Amino acid sequence: MTILLGPNGAGKSTLLKLAASVTQPRSGSVTLEGLQSHAEAYRRVVAWMPQNIMPMPSLTSREYVAYVGWLKGMNRRDAWARAELSLQRVELADQIDTKTSRLSGGQLRRVGVASALVHGARVLLLDEPTAGMDPHQRRVFRDILRSLTSEVSVLMSTHDVADLAEEANHITVLSDGGIVQDGTTEEFFAHTPRDTAPGRAAEGAYISLLTAHSHSRSQRGRTKSKQP
Repeated sequence: MTILLGPNGAGKSTLLKLAASVTQPRSGSVTLEGLQSHAEAYRRVVAWMPQNIMPMPSLTSREYVAYVGWLKGMNRRDAWARAELSLQRVELADQIDTKTSRLSGGQLRRVGVASALVHGARVLLLDEPTAGMDPHQRRVFRDILRSLTSEVSVLMSTHDVADLAEEANHITVLSDGGIVQDGTTEEFFAHTPRDTAPGRAAEGAYISLLTAHSHSRSQRGRTKSKQP
């Protein structure tokens, strides 16, 4: 699991849209194991869950997930069967026949994950999936993600350090459209100031990185302004 961390406006959603082939790059390319992002084969193995999951009032949870599977190229029978399995994996078996308009926000986001998993993706891209969840819902959601990481790679964006689950093994920090830090969780926490209060190591490391980046930008700006 990789956490993509950064303040609002840092470029997290744009990066995920590029990785999901929702947006095509103006220059350069996005690839996965040699597959170009515009290729159908690429889209089969990469799944994306946007920030906002909109319910379809006329569809049940299973119908919703099966519909997404069909859109991904599955035949109707396989999509229907896999929809049930996907909902079980995100602990929504008891809501399989519930209309999506009657689900809570946390449940609807889990339907979004099930929809992303239904076609057997190998990479799961999640754009701020825990926004608006209470602490208990966050914990349930993170436990579900942890159960999936043995079979699918997860890249989850967030601007909240509370989402830094212990199971995350890679952290990338974005700011102003650029990468500030990219490495293991241990390398991220190495930026925590020594005087940080107990229990706030993630927040300390995050603020330290953003502060250093902001200072560096200011220094470059002053240097350029002095040039003739």
